[in-house]
Amino acid sequence: MPNGDNWQGDVLRDLRGASGPPAAGTGGPPASVPPAPPSAAQASGTERIPAPTQPPAPAPTPTSAPAPAPQQAPAPRQTPTPQQTPAPPRPRRPSAPDSRAVVDSVLSGTARRPQRGEPVAVRVTRAVRRIVSSSAAREVAELTRTAEALQQPVTTGRQIAVTSIRGGAGKTTVAALLGTAYAHYRQDPVLLVEADPALGSLPLRLGAETLRWTTADLADIVEPQMSLLDVTGYLVQLPENAWLLPGSQGQIGAMLDTSAYERVMVALRRYFGVTVVDCETLPAEVARVALSASQARVLAAPATLDGVTSTYAVLQWMQGLPRHMIDGTVVVLSSTVARPGIDVEAAAEKLRSTGAGVHVLPYDRHLAAGGVLRTELLGRPARLAATRLAAEVFQLSQKRR
Repeated sequence: MPNGDNWQGDVLRDLRGASGPPAAGTGGPPASVPPAPPSAAQASGTERIPAPTQPPAPAPTPTSAPAPAPQQAPAPRQTPTPQQTPAPPRPRRPSAPDSRAVVDSVLSGTARRPQRGEPVAVRVTRAVRRIVSSSAAREVAELTRTAEALQQPVTTGRQIAVTSIRGGAGKTTVAALLGTAYAHYRQDPVLLVEADPALGSLPLRLGAETLRWTTADLADIVEPQMSLLDVTGYLVQLPENAWLLPGSQGQIGAMLDTSAYERVMVALRRYFGVTVVDCETLPAEVARVALSASQARVLAAPATLDGVTSTYAVLQWMQGLPRHMIDGTVVVLSSTVARPGIDVEAAAEKLRSTGAGVHVLPYDRHLAAGGVLRTELLGRPARLAATRLAAEVFQLSQKRR
């Protein structure tokens, strides 16, 4: 029963929620303390003289513990909204570049009508010889063997690098011939990569009209989960299941670093059966990386005295590298005039002595014009030479894993 004489202690005990005597040194009740319950005398109607009031309790010293505050319910936990949770940063893809014409409209009207690789008289004479001789059957058999070699299946994508010692050696022409040959004979997709961003002419030789995405752009775009359809959306489509990845948009000063080249080639290798890379001229860094990473190498050289001399020096240097480097290298001697200033066959034999393969690409008027490559206009010797070259290079790439 509450003690009417000590109502302060009763109230304080109720606030603390504990039993027992009040702690010493407690202050008066809060302003909102409810009135004390009536005593027995008050309940019976007898007025009782109140007891003398106690002196106020002394102020609490620093050592005395303050009265604990009433317990309050913990504040509800706030769940962060999606706007408050920062999302992980996503890799930023390059913005879509504008399409650019391969040939400027100012220069588009300067090109002449393409001509055939051989004159009419030469073609007629050869046709007559084939009729009166028995060489036609042998040629058909040889073409059949060449086609079978070009159609061999691959387990992983084959990469073939084409480079040269200097400009004007026919490097881009050879790369275009190889790419079109593989696209014609093979069923799997074929890719041509321009790793020569310094105003390379591979898109022009392949007949591309506009360019958009480049090798450097695709290095930051290709992801492992992409399908072939996703990847080809960034490429230039060519005839016969072939695709082109340009090196630049014809802008002077465009650069391609080795890390970007390696990322592109590793990412695209699983989509294409054969990839032909038109590299920079040696000793550029990207060209050296491409030669070491490819399964076969093609070294284009002009059929001139200085061209053969510099090529022979490079082959001698390659003899000091691992054996597979020179074993997987083929030299292509391109004749830029009808009558070269050297004995091409003797020069080819000298180059073969280093251990590299050598092919001669005969003079062809259509190839010498430097315009869009149209295989139906090639002379028969150039067409046969290009097909044999493509077959030998592909067989070399099959030997290297």
